Amino acid sequence: MHGPRRHGGGRVFDQGDLRWVILKLISQKPSHGYELIKQIEDQLGGAYSPSPGVVYPTLTLLEDLGYVSAVVSEGSKRAYAVTEEGTAALDENKATVETIFQRIAAIVERAGGGPAPQIIRAMENLRLALRLKLEGGKLGEVKIADIAKALDTAALAIERD
Repeated sequence: MHGPRRHGGGRVFDQGDLRWVILKLISQKPSHGYELIKQIEDQLGGAYSPSPGVVYPTLTLLEDLGYVSAVVSEGSKRAYAVTEEGTAALDENKATVETIFQRIAAIVERAGGGPAPQIIRAMENLRLALRLKLEGGKLGEVKIADIAKALDTAALAIERD
């Protein structure tokens, strides 16, 4: 689900809050944009997932402010780590950051937890992979059989418990 909407219609994040969420997450573990999107989605129990069009400009802003720096290039993925300035900014804004994360916890609690975000994420990854493969052109008989077998195997594994 994209769009910063809380259950009940309010915003999940106020202006500038996402910057603090991303900086706090990076301070805990250097990450690239996609990882941050998934971490935020997991934090919110699947109730919200920021779009790349919000996360990547925020990373650029944090880098321009000197709060993060690119540390690893993995293909086209740039991982970011917090800088001393970023750590100082988090310390100076500790109350704000804590309030934001308390609001996140309250949203998840109000939502009743819902399905495990890891399962929702995995389902969405599967849906996207299948869509891209099917839209990519004609599949050969072997590839069709391989995909069907993988899906059947996954279904059986899930049904076993």
